[in-house]
Amino acid sequence: MATLTWQGRTIACGDESVLDALAREGVTVPSSCRAGACQSCLVRAVAGTAPSSAQKGLRASLVEQGFFLACQATLTDDLTAAPADDLPVTRATVLRVERAADDVARVFLRTDGAFEARGGQFVHVMRDDGLTRPYSLANRSGDGSLELHVRRVAGGAMSPWLCDLAAGATLHLRGPSGECVYRRDRPTQPLVLAGTGTGLAPLLGVLRDALDAGHGAPITLVHGARTLAGLYEDDALRAMAARHPMVRYEPAVLDAPEGDPRRGDFRARVAAVVKATKGARVHLCGPPETLRPVQRDTFLAGVPLGDIAADLFVTAPSR
Repeated sequence: MATLTWQGRTIACGDESVLDALAREGVTVPSSCRAGACQSCLVRAVAGTAPSSAQKGLRASLVEQGFFLACQATLTDDLTAAPADDLPVTRATVLRVERAADDVARVFLRTDGAFEARGGQFVHVMRDDGLTRPYSLANRSGDGSLELHVRRVAGGAMSPWLCDLAAGATLHLRGPSGECVYRRDRPTQPLVLAGTGTGLAPLLGVLRDALDAGHGAPITLVHGARTLAGLYEDDALRAMAARHPMVRYEPAVLDAPEGDPRRGDFRARVAAVVKATKGARVHLCGPPETLRPVQRDTFLAGVPLGDIAADLFVTAPSR
């Protein structure tokens, strides 16, 4: 049986993950999805080799430093690990919270000091009690202001608290992380941006970055929702498309009334857009149960894996 050495303690690890082994011993490591998507549970190998299976999706610079995802790491060899204290943590102040829909809020923050982030990346919001959850950025940091779209989850540990914050409240951000960003080296490659619910946030970040960079090819944004109320940025996106001829907005609402042009199946709508947009880079954002089939359809339609950027939103346990 492999052993994990953590801050001077030796912990026997069987078939469980490093995260579960630490929890069993009363060690708290920030975590959220436990599926390897959110990167909340990053820790660092300081002696021994981190399991490569626990480094999938991490940027190369983190892998080189020995970072790995504790929730995805099952040890076969002894390893010494430590908290991910090397990742930057930034204090932020709430500017305002706006209600975008019955269950969605826009949270606007301003960071203290320099904070470099790109639209489409995500940050880990950290409460004083240590609770940590990832949220994608709907804009690049630019002047230090950030926009998050938060879906209020009934019984959720983080989202109700975040949606109810008052202006002037403070919190901390770890990151940014994520590679689901606009490729500035491909200014003439068409873009297809597709997501459901608050998966719209990183897509807006990519779209805004592309427009700021003077992108020279068509950009199609598909936003899927179950009801019309789920199109919480409908008016703003229509206005954006009207201002920018290269931008096309394609809502797909499953339960829209018959005859409403916004009525449509998200998966089918994305497939049609991908088929009609040759040579595109495709960004997919939202829950994995919705996006996995779309990701597969996109690949089978001939889009190379290197041109499919996915940001999967995994809901954390309510604890």
